[in-house]
Amino acid sequence: MQYAICNLGIVPLRLEPTDTSEMVSQALYGEYFKILEERAKWCRVRTAFDSCEAWIAKNQFVKITEEDYNRFESEEPVLSADLIEFISGDNQHLIPVPLGSVLNYTQGLNHAHSGHQTSGKKAKDNLIETAFLYLNAPFLWGGKTPFGIDSSGFTQMVYKLNGYKLHRNAADQAKQGESLSFIEESEPGDLAFFDNKEGQITHVGIMMRDNYIIHADGKVRLDRIDHSGIYNPELRQHTYQLRVIKKII
Repeated sequence: MQYAICNLGIVPLRLEPTDTSEMVSQALYGEYFKILEERAKWCRVRTAFDSCEAWIAKNQFVKITEEDYNRFESEEPVLSADLIEFISGDNQHLIPVPLGSVLNYTQGLNHAHSGHQTSGKKAKDNLIETAFLYLNAPFLWGGKTPFGIDSSGFTQMVYKLNGYKLHRNAADQAKQGESLSFIEESEPGDLAFFDNKEGQITHVGIMMRDNYIIHADGKVRLDRIDHSGIYNPELRQHTYQLRVIKKII
């Protein structure tokens, strides 16, 4: 088994080993993974944080040792805490890195970081404050940053910055935590899940006070939520059908 780490700011993880394939997620700076299969220009990897399996271009990461990988697994992640920061790389060249990048191995990469950092578990009421850092971020399928994010990437990153792990897609996130029977039982920071006509969970958002939700739909936005689902005032209709609310923390 081989191991690697992302040494660039934002790298696409793709469904198939080609640049034109669907982006299913992203590797942010400092995120590390196992290499499952190696080809001429691509590797199939499994990310350590959320076990996402996808293809990554071989010129967009560097290999690390098994000892480094195991050490990262035992360490508490140190994350970048500003929307965009800069890592000083070789020859003092700057590498832009987004909110939520992992900084534990900067020295091992001969890089330096002097910006704001965060680590450890935070109180549940800090989730909404973190969520507002992504407000108005455009929707991007597979995205995980303030420059483009999808609904489950949004919830995953908000929880990650507060010290908690969520799976990568909404259907898997819905298997975590404790189900609530009514909206009235929910607290700010709980997750609301929504399904399509086939009953498949396709969307997730973060509950707020007074029957509001923050979620990624076109952009990260605030909307009303009731027992039917999310109500979009601009469209004057419900856009997502509520399936379940889960308490993760």
